[in-house]
Amino acid sequence: MTFRAVRILKEVDFIAAEDTRHTRKLLTHFDIHTPLIRYDENCKNEVGEKIVERILSGENCACVSDAGMPAISDPGADLVKLAIKAGIKISPVPGANAALSALVCSGLDTTNFFFAGFLPKSNKNRREFLEKLKSREETLIFYEAPHRLKETLNALSEKFGSRPATLARELTKIHEEFIRGNLKDLAENFDEPRGEFVIVVEGEKNLPKENFKSEPEDLIGFYRGLIESGTDKKSAMRETAKKFNVGRREVYNEILQSEM
Repeated sequence: MTFRAVRILKEVDFIAAEDTRHTRKLLTHFDIHTPLIRYDENCKNEVGEKIVERILSGENCACVSDAGMPAISDPGADLVKLAIKAGIKISPVPGANAALSALVCSGLDTTNFFFAGFLPKSNKNRREFLEKLKSREETLIFYEAPHRLKETLNALSEKFGSRPATLARELTKIHEEFIRGNLKDLAENFDEPRGEFVIVVEGEKNLPKENFKSEPEDLIGFYRGLIESGTDKKSAMRETAKKFNVGRREVYNEILQSEM
């Protein structure tokens, strides 16, 4: 918690909380007596409209989540959309963020990263989602609940192999812990799924080092094959650049030349 966050929670007219029981403990700790209302995934549509109505009538509201930053993999994002649609001013009150906290202590590349959030629950959708991420060179960041951690680690290991990875547990809390290794070992040996987790995985580092300039027709053929399979032009250019280890501008120039 920041001094600013404590001040704002005291000053607003009411607080929209994901779980009022959890938030009540926080408010009690800081001697805050602002009224609470429940706002979570199950009631966000109905309650969200009521919150907007109260704000438009002159009240101020603070939105909090059980842990971490509201609106990141959180129903607070829907409240933000409703408020923007109604022309309401929104101001962030930054605090602890699990994704970035895990990334900076992971030991993996922090220059470029991709936040993937929670994986889809169905096996089919999860496989398709991970397949799209397989060739990304950025460090990958996932959220996961304890009861699905083992299943997720197995899925990541199956798709990404033995890439270096870090499990970050209960970040900024009393039982904070980092477990570093590779996905295969973590999937096989980690069996203590207690707490909330962030999984940080190294990006793809073994892309082909082909020199397209000696055989430009191969690049064009690969690009056109992606287009024919239904891939949009922007994504096809990105995937072609990755496969041939060149910049997207170079791919674009080759495509232009082939069409002249």
